[in-house]
Amino acid sequence: MALVGWTVAVLILIPYQRFKAAAAGLVTAADFKYGESGNVPVAVSAPNRVFMNLLEVPVLFYVLCLVSYVTHSVSTAIIVLAWVFFGLRVAHSLIYLTYNHVAHRFLVFATSNIILVVMWLCLLRELAQ
Repeated sequence: MALVGWTVAVLILIPYQRFKAAAAGLVTAADFKYGESGNVPVAVSAPNRVFMNLLEVPVLFYVLCLVSYVTHSVSTAIIVLAWVFFGLRVAHSLIYLTYNHVAHRFLVFATSNIILVVMWLCLLRELAQ
């Protein structure tokens, strides 16, 4: 639920940034007709990209959580790793939305993906017992 809440918060940021840019005359509706045109400033396009990131890999996280729950295979390791994954995804989003240092962003993104793989391995171990 925490990751869903964070995703919704980023989702709300998208129209906020778009309307703010439109009010400032930086973009028009035509800039969003087929996605985002090259005229869209980074401050406006970044929340949309962060939102997409929160819908891509985390789908595997949501499936893992559901399978763990349904099969009664939730372990302490999975719970701890789930919170670490959540924290890393929030950190990734915040890096992207603020100073956007690519190496920092990549390190956090890659680490979150490794954590997710470890979570799946933990789940497989739980299911095999």
